Amino acid sequence: MNLTQEQWNAVRNGECLRINQEGTELVVIRADVYAHLADAIDASPWADEEMDLLAAEDADALGWEGMEAYQDGDS
Repeated sequence: MNLTQEQWNAVRNGECLRINQEGTELVVIRADVYAHLADAIDASPWADEEMDLLAAEDADALGWEGMEAYQDGDS
């Protein structure tokens, strides 16, 4: 793939470059920009809300009613 000087300059300046190559859309970015974006993205297959729901379902299935059972009634 050959980039024009203008495209190279955009990539060097940290911009994302969208290119349509034979019907396939590509995004060209500097490796350090990609690494920063990859670190910022949560790669977990579960959202926080889903994790909370799963934890609550597990607690229910185990018969755990929460921390209240362990707290002193005087406080």
